[in-house]
Amino acid sequence: MKKMGDVDESAYPFSLPVVRNLDRLKLESNVTFLVGENGTGKSTLLEAMAINYGLNPEGGSKNFNFFTNSTHSELSDHIVLAKGAYLPKDGYFLRAESFYNVATEVDKLDADASLLQSYGGRSLHEQSHGESFMALLMNRFYGNGLYLLDEPESALSPSRQMALLARMSDLVKQNSQFIIATHSPILLAYPGAQIFVLTENEITLTPYEETEHYVITKQFLNNPDGMLKYLMKE
Repeated sequence: MKKMGDVDESAYPFSLPVVRNLDRLKLESNVTFLVGENGTGKSTLLEAMAINYGLNPEGGSKNFNFFTNSTHSELSDHIVLAKGAYLPKDGYFLRAESFYNVATEVDKLDADASLLQSYGGRSLHEQSHGESFMALLMNRFYGNGLYLLDEPESALSPSRQMALLARMSDLVKQNSQFIIATHSPILLAYPGAQIFVLTENEITLTPYEETEHYVITKQFLNNPDGMLKYLMKE
């Protein structure tokens, strides 16, 4: 993937650190993570990838064309996704913040096409947020696909995040690729994954144990009392 064309770097989204620092991003693993502080632009970049690939901006597959509020950026028009000779047969964009809208669209389409069977046979609105995420991952993701996930951990308990790791492994064995924006140190532990850390100044390919997510989480779990005393200045 690479950025194309002249843009006004003082305007959104080109003012975001990830866009300013982006030239070419080589995705060489079946699982790639985008991590960084809020505001660095990881979700915006993931959204641009999804739209450029032909997926619905609010989430879903290429067959979804609904929108409730057209707020996506124009970044998708300024990047190029390099595709290999082998093309995925499935694709999906999971966006945590707008998954409610996807669930509503699934219910709407089910009246005509029995779409719920692809999501486990039960309305996603009749399940908890985490249950509906897992129903999607376990039933709708068929394999041989490209799956872009934006902060999937937001609805998942630690045990469900580990279940997601297992499901990802199954799908990778079925020729699937994942690109995930996340804050989760559990998900980042996926073996062999590329982890791109986004900062104000650069995009860096970083080993798992050198990520801030791993280091801070380990420090806290090793000494929660000491960390809390420091944070609360007791």
